[in-house]
Amino acid sequence: MEIQKEAELCFPQLLNSSCRKPTLHWSKAVLLNIVLSFISLITVVLNLLVIISVSYFRQLHTPSNILLLSLAVSDVLVGLLLMPAEIFRNTACWVLGNFMCSLYIYLGYIVVTSSIGNIVLISMDRYVAICDPLHYPTRITVVRVKLSAYLCWFYSVFYSSLYTKDILIEPGRYNSCYGECVFFSSDIAGTVDLVLSFIVPVSVIIVLYMRVFVVAVSQARAMRSHVTAVTLQLSLNQTNRSELKAARTLGVLVVVFLASFCPFYCYFLLVKDMVNDPSASTVVIVYYFNSCLNPLIYTLFYPWFRNAVKLIITLQIFKHDTAKANIL
Repeated sequence: MEIQKEAELCFPQLLNSSCRKPTLHWSKAVLLNIVLSFISLITVVLNLLVIISVSYFRQLHTPSNILLLSLAVSDVLVGLLLMPAEIFRNTACWVLGNFMCSLYIYLGYIVVTSSIGNIVLISMDRYVAICDPLHYPTRITVVRVKLSAYLCWFYSVFYSSLYTKDILIEPGRYNSCYGECVFFSSDIAGTVDLVLSFIVPVSVIIVLYMRVFVVAVSQARAMRSHVTAVTLQLSLNQTNRSELKAARTLGVLVVVFLASFCPFYCYFLLVKDMVNDPSASTVVIVYYFNSCLNPLIYTLFYPWFRNAVKLIITLQIFKHDTAKANIL
């Protein structure tokens, strides 16, 4: 009986100081690892295609696409680092040490915060494009958008450093035994994080897109009710239709993000004992799965992404002047 108990420990030599091994059946653990590893691989590949496409092809160097590039960077980090670590943390004992545990949690908060910031910037970009199209080219420039993306990442790193400073200074501070990787925050810190990382950005996103939706519907009705043969008017209507289509596409992206983000945050807001709740890892993985869905949304709604992927897969990008190719 004593041997059986020791076999259930992550580190049998540590006896009472060791955590117990996860109780998930080996067949379920293997299946879970295979499925989640496949999702992780697809997430990395698809988001790398987005990063290469926007970075390489000059026609895609637009303010909206720069924001998609920034979002893809955070998504590729999810697939490359956070998903594998989450799989490992929930199907086996944590054997990478306290420092790697702290680094994993720290990177997780950076990615989550940067994703939220990028979605807010995307919402603001679409708001100006639809609600104030005449001033969009002067207000929303590539330089300003790049600066905004850099500031978003800088804020994410700075904010995450403050929020997780306890485990950065003292790794493994909240672990109750060896083989565990957890993090807790005080009530005050949790309340501040709730406001800054959930209530404020989600409110901004919803308000902006409600405004975009109202204006988009009115513009669509106006274009259907006014038919003219003037070339300038036709060009203007075509431009408006292009902006409306972009707004709808990014609207789908925002809705999918909120659908995965809100349960993630509401769960960690309501559940106190997250360590002993098996649903915790499920909520986290569902949120991470959003990083795989984003490039799939681009594939479904953006012809330029499909054209760029064809050139990348067929290695046409290594030919001379392919960066100037017309893929729109």
